Amino acid sequence: MATGGGRAFAWQVFPPMPTCRVYGTVAYQDGHLFVLGGCGRAGLPLDTAETLDMASHTWLALAPLPTARAGAAAVVLGKQVLVMGGVDEGQSPVAAVEAFLADEGRWERRATLPQAAMGVATVERDGMVYALGGMGPDTAPQAQVRVYEPRRDCWLSLPSMPTPCYGASTFLHGNKIYVLGGRQGKLPVTAFEAFDLEARTWTRHPSLPSRRAFAGCAMAEGSVFSLGGLQQPGPHNFYSRPHFVNTVEMFDLEHGSWTKMPRSLRMRDKRADFVVGSLGGHIVAIGGLGNQPCPLGSVEGFSLARRRWEALPAIPTARCSCSSLQVGHQLFVIGGVAQGPSQAVEALCLRDGV
Repeated sequence: MATGGGRAFAWQVFPPMPTCRVYGTVAYQDGHLFVLGGCGRAGLPLDTAETLDMASHTWLALAPLPTARAGAAAVVLGKQVLVMGGVDEGQSPVAAVEAFLADEGRWERRATLPQAAMGVATVERDGMVYALGGMGPDTAPQAQVRVYEPRRDCWLSLPSMPTPCYGASTFLHGNKIYVLGGRQGKLPVTAFEAFDLEARTWTRHPSLPSRRAFAGCAMAEGSVFSLGGLQQPGPHNFYSRPHFVNTVEMFDLEHGSWTKMPRSLRMRDKRADFVVGSLGGHIVAIGGLGNQPCPLGSVEGFSLARRRWEALPAIPTARCSCSSLQVGHQLFVIGGVAQGPSQAVEALCLRDGV
């Protein structure tokens, strides 16, 4: 499928990870793809750390994480990969923060999070790390916002989010961090809020029109997209069950309003727990779970120029619950669940003249 600019979508298959895993933490630094922790076949958090050299396409085992964890957040700070939060082997949220020093091949402990948390959303800007929300040991969603100052190795408190949540999607746009969705317990959150990094104030935007768990979110060209997911029944609809949807909702940052796309502009497939990205002028939806008995292999893209969904090359390994990372014109899909935890590493790429 061509993008209209002489470039086409294609999949690149990389050597599989030595360790199969789901809920792994991924980062990219100086031509190396890092995959840290996650859950293996036994369903327990791992301390395994591996890196893929993008030039030689070879995997290297790294020193293990000091704290085995799954679902952690990671941020690259120069030559360091900072890992924070997640869930430990006892299924408890983690406060530990650890930095991998790439030049030295070793880990160092850093100042812990003020509160142990899983599902922390992180954003890096100008060498500072912002950690938003999370879920603590008491299972209550957190509203705390903290900023990490690497030079002082300390966390400072910032004004709390209006809506406590964990597992939210975050986007950095201009001088604002946008926080969309997330969960409170098992309930999906519809809040959409923005934190002004200069004024240090929060703004509430109109909430998502529909309540969906495991939806996919992306930002492109001044708009935020919320796609698919598992539709939750209303509070008074006791007989309805959650069901997969192909819903597309778009928020225009300039006009400050949501648009729920008509049926003709919904995704081709109903899906949840899938990978979403912005690539080649398209909002891309990859894999996930649908009404089929196994993970989806289908891939589709919404052309921002043509305003329509288009079929893209299927992912070589159908999966859900994947980790993902965008590096330039490559959208990496890493691990996840096929018939069990996966070792697959594949990237949707833009190539010239296909």
